Amino acid sequence: MKQCIFILSFFCIIINAFSQSSNTSPKTFKQFYTEAGGPGILFSANYDSRFKVGERTGWGFRAGAGFTLVDEETFTPLPGGGGINYNYRTRSIATIPLGINYVFGKANSPNMFEAGAGVTVLSRKSSLLNYNDYNEGRFLGHFTFMYRRQPVDGGFSWRVGLTPIINPDGDIVPFAAIGLGFAFR
Repeated sequence: MKQCIFILSFFCIIINAFSQSSNTSPKTFKQFYTEAGGPGILFSANYDSRFKVGERTGWGFRAGAGFTLVDEETFTPLPGGGGINYNYRTRSIATIPLGINYVFGKANSPNMFEAGAGVTVLSRKSSLLNYNDYNEGRFLGHFTFMYRRQPVDGGFSWRVGLTPIINPDGDIVPFAAIGLGFAFR
């Protein structure tokens, strides 16, 4: 949990440092969006911004909060050697997708492409997207390759693309995402 707090604090400092601007200078391009699939695994709400003030393209970051469901099964021997007790349940896990990305596109076009990488922090150890139940982890890596449709002056935006996930075993699991949001300056 201390690692999660440290990572969130680090990203809050970065957000604050890059979002400071005077009233006369151009404002940073920002986007809030919800996403099904992707680095948040099942569902996430995200904030995305560019590092360079006044630009819609270039280097930026994303930070979000979401959740997913995970199946757990346990086998407990019954007393006296009378068999095995099998328990199965579904639990929710909080996810925190964090990443750095680069957005390509023309200045006056709403069509953009995003390429990025990052880490998804899980609220507890899990074998999520892992076929080896014995190798649980608290972090998943991810890549993003997304088409973005963002109006030049802000407004309703959407995105769709591939988001491969790297599980605790180091395997790359194919994944996809679709998101809806609002872009503004």
